[in-house]
Amino acid sequence: QVQLVESGGGLVQPGGSLRLSCVASGTILSINDMGWYRQAPGKERELVAIISSGGTTNYADPVKGRFTISRDNAKNTVYLQMNSLKPEDTAVYYCKANARTWSTLRNSDYWGQGTQVTVSS
Repeated sequence: QVQLVESGGGLVQPGGSLRLSCVASGTILSINDMGWYRQAPGKERELVAIISSGGTTNYADPVKGRFTISRDNAKNTVYLQMNSLKPEDTAVYYCKANARTWSTLRNSDYWGQGTQVTVSS
């Protein structure tokens, strides 16, 4: 129905930057909120940032001022620009989209497979 594919993760030194991308594809009728979540080893998955279809954004306190979420509705793509990265940002980052498909005609949450971000010197 809806497939989400993340890219852009990797290894970066503290203070560095990375840009994550997530492309949604499938039998999409519309996409509502899109967001980024992360899960560090031994911890629960947590919200990083979310953006509405109209561009309203919300950030978790630990990333405010360092991360920026944006989206390109024409490309069904959401981005996460991560600056001033810290070792505690190390986690698997997941993309989530709330979307309506032609087959179900109802809103459901869809997840990507995740991309590893490691911040280390």
